[in-house]
Amino acid sequence: MADPSREPREARELRELRDIRDRADVAQLVESFYRRAFADPLIGPIFTDVAHMDLEHHLPIMCDFWETVLFRAGSYRRNAFAMHVALDAKTRLGAAEFDRWLELWVANVDAQFAGASAERAKIQARRIAGSIARRLSGRSGSALETVSTRARLEAEGAIDAIGAG
Repeated sequence: MADPSREPREARELRELRDIRDRADVAQLVESFYRRAFADPLIGPIFTDVAHMDLEHHLPIMCDFWETVLFRAGSYRRNAFAMHVALDAKTRLGAAEFDRWLELWVANVDAQFAGASAERAKIQARRIAGSIARRLSGRSGSALETVSTRARLEAEGAIDAIGAG
């Protein structure tokens, strides 16, 4: 058997990470993400100074959201878009803010988890961020507004080709 200490560190870390399995994992992911986001120089002030978000109150709500997104738990029953509209009215949420949110989310997922649910958490985050950003700018929430957009996204592997599973 090969000596595991001789394999690259990145390979060892990937092998040692496990997938997101349940609400406890979702809670770990969400809490660590929001701690990073609150400390971030670009988006942190949106949470702390504009939204005046109480993290301890917000965490269970976001756990409901991500548990529903990842495992179809049905525990999130709010309107995430309406909350972003209200926030956008106070401070413009643009591409830079959504890009940073997504960058932090993906890095946070990758640092802690690997597997199908972890990949779904990143894919869904990209979809959600894109949809909210598009809707806030007055466009359709769909990434498939035009045939050329669909073709580009298929080529990038961001969506499945028509007729594919």
